[in-house]
Amino acid sequence: MHIAVTGNIGAGKTTLTTMLSKHYGWEAQFEDVDHNPYLDDFYGDMSKWSFALQIYFLGSRFRQVKEIRESGKNVIQDRTIYEDAHIFAENLAEMSLLSERDFNNYLSVFQLMKDFVSAPDLLIYLRADVPTLVRQISKRGREYEAGISIDYLSKLNNKYQNWIENYKEGKLLIIDVDNLDFVEKQEDFGYILERIDAELNGLF
Repeated sequence: MHIAVTGNIGAGKTTLTTMLSKHYGWEAQFEDVDHNPYLDDFYGDMSKWSFALQIYFLGSRFRQVKEIRESGKNVIQDRTIYEDAHIFAENLAEMSLLSERDFNNYLSVFQLMKDFVSAPDLLIYLRADVPTLVRQISKRGREYEAGISIDYLSKLNNKYQNWIENYKEGKLLIIDVDNLDFVEKQEDFGYILERIDAELNGLF
């Protein structure tokens, strides 16, 4: 089984992926941010490095999905291949940080890859408003994230909402995390588990 956790920067994807992996005994697949050779450069000069960053993420995510399907294991994935195209690349193009030529080139590669991957059996969307995202980003203190603007986060949030409203690839579970603290409060984590278990019962 392939479960994926999606949501904006700072929504809590990696933390929840880790906790669910331990609870269910699933193998976790994480976004490769620590070894990404373009991330620091991108936040320093978005227009210069946006295409290289997006192509790197796309290739990395395609490799992940291929490995997940070939492993035959129950896997929970931090972020999906769809977000790279429908959220981040599209947003960069609208902000004129990714040229139309590069965006079209990127989309042609994405469409080719999409034909070879399957959607997650369950997509879990962590919905959070911008103040929650800012608080979470500040708390984890990653240097390269310090310059992320509220406007950028707001644009991404709008993109996520639009994508989720039109998501037809598979089963979807939306969890509002603004008033949840699933790390510190066991009852909040329990609430999320109840929601997931209800969805999983329909998958078997």
